[in-house]
Amino acid sequence: MRKLRYICLSFATAVIISLSSCSSTPTAENPSAPIASPQVTEAVSNNGHSGHASKEKININTAILSELDKFEGKLGVPALSNKIQANRPYGSPEDLVTKKVITQEQFDQIKDQVGVQEVVLTGEAKDVDYMSKLGLMKGHLLVAKELLDQNQPKQAEPHIGHPVEEIYVDVEDQLNERKVKEFKTTLVSLQDLVKSSPKDSKVKTNFASSMQSVDGAIAALPETQRSKPGFALQVINELLDSANSEYHAAIANGKITAPIEYQDSRGFVFYANDLYKGISSQVAQADAEAHKAIDASFAELLKVWPAAIPPAKAVKIPNDVTKLVKTIEENSQKVVDKSNTKAQL
Repeated sequence: MRKLRYICLSFATAVIISLSSCSSTPTAENPSAPIASPQVTEAVSNNGHSGHASKEKININTAILSELDKFEGKLGVPALSNKIQANRPYGSPEDLVTKKVITQEQFDQIKDQVGVQEVVLTGEAKDVDYMSKLGLMKGHLLVAKELLDQNQPKQAEPHIGHPVEEIYVDVEDQLNERKVKEFKTTLVSLQDLVKSSPKDSKVKTNFASSMQSVDGAIAALPETQRSKPGFALQVINELLDSANSEYHAAIANGKITAPIEYQDSRGFVFYANDLYKGISSQVAQADAEAHKAIDASFAELLKVWPAAIPPAKAVKIPNDVTKLVKTIEENSQKVVDKSNTKAQL
């Protein structure tokens, strides 16, 4: 089984035109572009973190596994994310072919989405990126808690490990900038304890400490910002985009063949739904029809994951999940557009 699937973020396609003159076309695997942020991003060297700001280009030198999952889901190549990661660094996108990671035919299907440059986020886009990464941590820990409560420590292990093994390193600079107390040690301690002594009473205490640490990091952003529908909807759609990618990777021939990815997507969707509940009344006031569509889509999405332990047969095919995610994205954009128009009056 593969390690964490962690999405690097995908907003504001328009703001990174400098990376490419190509525009991605929405497909079942690549839904329409999410809510755009007003901040401009800047293309820089290949060093540092991955380009989180666009679905158009994924930095194969630095992207975390779950963003690389988008290629895996589209091409249907098992363990492709890990293979891309293992063959770094890449001097150009075409190195995926020269290093025999994928074939030329496969590369042709994704070449418009492959990049080797980085994008630097600023302003609100950076804050959305920050909270979305922490939201992924929350999603992993929520599903891990479900599995621990069901006495399934082996299944819980990956979801406890992913926040520290994959996500923490990618958000660490922002944590430091925001003067958030280090909590990597707390996450590692929980991971080690679940591996060695899953029935130890300290697991519950350590788990609570880990959750509190993530919540504390999220609280580094002002509550007034986090509760704004326009901001929260961007975070929600980033989480749903990641869940969609994970779900595509989990399903093959109508069956759930990758339980970890199924569980990842469950955690992300359930946390995204929690976030939406916090702003739903504001969304309903801003655009009643958009709220109705978002709320109905969430209700259908939640049915896809009836339990943390995967069912034998998938409740919905991946394309149906994509349609629901896309509906939420499109109606979220309507809310933001109305909000922006009102602010300009």
